[in-house]
Amino acid sequence: MSLQQVNAFYEVLMSETSIYEAYFNKCCNRGLLSSWHWDTTKIVNFAASLGYKFTEYELTHVWFESEPSLYNDSLSLSKQRKLLELTQV
Repeated sequence: MSLQQVNAFYEVLMSETSIYEAYFNKCCNRGLLSSWHWDTTKIVNFAASLGYKFTEYELTHVWFESEPSLYNDSLSLSKQRKLLELTQV
């Protein structure tokens, strides 16, 4: 399932600092008043370069509409905090 691909992609981002840095540099733009804007097209393309396949719709579905499967007991608190920082736009 593609939603599983989105979740797997974010698990890798949380576990690999170098991949997260590349993701941040390629997919995020700084806006006015120190706001940050995530480009869903760039995120989907970046994920595809790593072998993950999902659409922008599936990405936003995981961001805003579904129960976050990444919040489970297997994640440490530090990883949960990093994920929260990612999702706070």
